[in-house]
This record gives sequence, C-alpha cells and structure tokens, in this order.
Amino acid sequence: MKKHTSESCSQAKLAIRDTLDVVGGKWKLVLISVLQGGKKGFNELSREAGISPRILSKELQELEMNGLVTREVCNTKPVTVQYELTEYSRSLYEVLQAMEKWGHQHRKKMFSKA
Repeated sequence: MKKHTSESCSQAKLAIRDTLDVVGGKWKLVLISVLQGGKKGFNELSREAGISPRILSKELQELEMNGLVTREVCNTKPVTVQYELTEYSRSLYEVLQAMEKWGHQHRKKMFSKA
C-alpha cells in the first residue's frame, strides 16, 4: 500500500469529494446502471429504478448537467423523452464494477452471519 503524505491525503479527499458530488446519493449510480442497458424513456426509468418521478427528474437533470446522461426529446404525440449514457459516463465503468463486486461480497458476509 502506498504511503500517503499530508498533501496526497488532501488531494485524495478532494478527489473523492468531487466524485461523490457528481455520483453520490441513493439514485445516481442506480440510474447509470439501469441506463447501461441502452436508451430508456422517463417512465421506464422510473419503473426499473423504483424511483418517484419527482426525484427521477432531479437526478436526471444533475446527471445531464455533469455530462453523464443525454436527453433526447422525441417528435411523438404525446412528446416523449429518451435518456442515454454519454461516452464520458463509461469512465465510471470500473467504479461500478468494483462497487458491484464489493456489494456481492458484503451481502454474502452479512447473510452468512444469520
């Protein structure tokens, strides 16, 4: 394990804080995970993620603002909107894989105690 200096610790904390500012919270990584399957409409996202429309709207706006999701208004009646991950969002792939792996390990550990 690499030894951290005071400066490198400060830089590490800043980088982690920046990451959490963009993808932190209960829903953002879940939405990114759901969108890995391809374009989804608003209602489909709400259903698959199990998130209320009001919260979904806010989370999607923040993901779009940070360049992780694109929003396409379709020329349909009624108007529909499709959401899709950006190329930039792929930079989170390793993070998501690591979190999924850890989550499986943690669940196994917790349920083996029962």
